[in-house]
Amino acid sequence: MVLFLIMGMRSFACTNFLVTKGASVDGSNFITYAADSHIRYGELYYTPAADWAEGDMRTIYDRGTNAIRGYVPQPAHTYQVVGYINEHQVAMGETTFGGREELIDLNGLIDYGSLMFMALERSKSAREAIKVIADLVEEYGYGSDGETFSISDKDEVWYMEIIGKGEEKGAVWVAIRIPDGYISGHANAARIQTFPLRDGKISITDKDWKKLYKSDVEVIYKHDIIKFARKKGYFDGKDKDFDFSAAYAPVDFSAARICDLRVWAMFNEVCDDMDQYWDYVTGKDLTHGRMPLYVKPNRNISLTDMMSFMRNHYQGTELDKTLDAGAGPFGSPYRCNPLYWEYNGVKYFNERSTETVQTGFSFIAQSRNWLPDQVGGIIWFGVDDTGSTVYTPFYCSISEVPIEFRVGNGDMLTYSDNAAFWVFNRLAHFKYLFYNRVIGDIQKVQNELETSYQEQVKEIDSQAVDMINNGGEMESIAFLTDFAVKSAANTVYRWKQLDNYLLVKYLDSNVKQEENGEFKRNGHGYPAKPKQPGYPDSWKKRVIEDTGDKFIR
Repeated sequence: MVLFLIMGMRSFACTNFLVTKGASVDGSNFITYAADSHIRYGELYYTPAADWAEGDMRTIYDRGTNAIRGYVPQPAHTYQVVGYINEHQVAMGETTFGGREELIDLNGLIDYGSLMFMALERSKSAREAIKVIADLVEEYGYGSDGETFSISDKDEVWYMEIIGKGEEKGAVWVAIRIPDGYISGHANAARIQTFPLRDGKISITDKDWKKLYKSDVEVIYKHDIIKFARKKGYFDGKDKDFDFSAAYAPVDFSAARICDLRVWAMFNEVCDDMDQYWDYVTGKDLTHGRMPLYVKPNRNISLTDMMSFMRNHYQGTELDKTLDAGAGPFGSPYRCNPLYWEYNGVKYFNERSTETVQTGFSFIAQSRNWLPDQVGGIIWFGVDDTGSTVYTPFYCSISEVPIEFRVGNGDMLTYSDNAAFWVFNRLAHFKYLFYNRVIGDIQKVQNELETSYQEQVKEIDSQAVDMINNGGEMESIAFLTDFAVKSAANTVYRWKQLDNYLLVKYLDSNVKQEENGEFKRNGHGYPAKPKQPGYPDSWKKRVIEDTGDKFIR
């Protein structure tokens, strides 16, 4: 039963990007997360801060099935969490890399999802979150396979990879601070290779927790990470040559082409020398050209850039998903599932990009050290696939989640007319049917909303800080909550309007004429004759090649 639960949660389908404050335009730390799953409902989780009595227990739910795995004691106090950012601006994301299946601990109590939520509930910094994760798996066992975590706070961004020890309790793991001014990413493949070993300064093990908060410590790892690999026969070289990925999650074609290619695409947008890794990320050469864990971008990165990274389908490269036969007559970057398919005994795959149909929700977590915590932390949250979502801001201190994004307002099997998830999914079907016709209309409203929210946040920041400086901390929280409620309602209302507009404009594959922002009528009140653009020449050519003279008239 435990193995079934573990296998059920293995989606290998998420994407994270990490940007340090020195690499961002305004000094923010950013992490992104796309929760890609065919059963994940898009809703904004919310856990208020709480005090707990001795003996109070936390229920551990399986992230993949929602089954109860067990219980662990609560600490004396837990912090508020909005989505995946807490009241101290600590944020987390994840992707599953799998690794060696024999290392799944069938008796491990805590899976990756519970680790994330508990780390956020119990941590005031990214470093503290690393220790919480390490302590929990040591005491209760790690009940998932290989996982990568993005962990940020207002000062630092960390990258952590962890995998179980099979029949042994606990896990092996390594966490690396992304140097300020650099960026990183992960997408279901282990990316940590060699790293500095214990020297008491730059690199420490979990036996040196007392040095955790020394600013020069940049690497933290499980003390037996190499010893365990030797015992299992995964590594037999010199300690200095130990490679985490090679030992615990060896690279295969899927790790490169399906996973690391997504990271390459983000790096390629802001770095000048990414062609050198092309053969590796396209799966042509798995022995050379692995990308470094982090790179220095050629320009500073904005919040708008972060949103753009989440909408990548390899545009601008030879793998642009809108250009091959799978794009259909309307140039769609989306492909029907499953990811892998077979024809006449030959195995194929669909190109996997960051932008994909099965995203339940995604976010960009923003942490800003020049602002009070209740104002500095924002989760820019969107539901459904990233290409047509709208990233709406929710401050980490809000006292409630707006109804449109609230847990319990619909689910994956229950439609709700005012749930953001269903409103965005409903509209997305226009895009799946007629992508290159409707995407411009979608992006126009998307850009209007996201640009407007970014401008509003500047003013909201200023007003909230003034309230706090004048002793109105509770007033500021009410103010930020009101902004969240209005923004959420506006996003859903505007998207419903757009949905109605697309229905009228593109009904029956026609395109209504417009004039001065309204649909055009003839002089007698009837609709003006709609345009009938039909199929593009490229598609006509394919039809003729397939049918010969069958349709000649």
